[in-house]
Amino acid sequence: MQIDFKKFEAVASTSDEAKKLALSGAEPWTVVVANEQTGGHGRKGDEWFSPTGGLYFSIILPKSNIEDLQTLTILAAFIIAKTIKEIYGLEPLIKLPNDVLLNGKKICGILTENIIDKEIKTSVMGIGLNTNIKELPAELKGIATSLEIELKKEVDNEKIINQIIEGLRAQLEILN
Repeated sequence: MQIDFKKFEAVASTSDEAKKLALSGAEPWTVVVANEQTGGHGRKGDEWFSPTGGLYFSIILPKSNIEDLQTLTILAAFIIAKTIKEIYGLEPLIKLPNDVLLNGKKICGILTENIIDKEIKTSVMGIGLNTNIKELPAELKGIATSLEIELKKEVDNEKIINQIIEGLRAQLEILN
């Protein structure tokens, strides 16, 4: 199945865009990517700081044998941590249920939601990964970080997103 990237300069939330697309018939593995989110949010509606430079994307997932969204979220966290380790040699940790940490600070958040139209139509997985963010606001410095801050150099967002999506696809094919 072909991956269809829908790229935006800025959106309120890649997940909101992906949900609209899913309800209008977009195929699984449609990926909404934005350079910036103005209303990115986490599990409890918490704001997700999403300036230009980070990697913000949402994937319309195929119907899965995995009913539990938390299982899908943990699977994604594992793949994201594995990708960071393989590409950059860093040692991320997964903080259940939906965060990836680096040196004790949050680097990634994942939110998986069902799209319901009379019945569960599909699921959308939103991922916010702090990649090329040079500096965080004062209130986040003690609790969040980015790959650029940790590595002291810019990273390749395209390489990262492609490896994450391929990892997810491979794992979902095995599980289904």
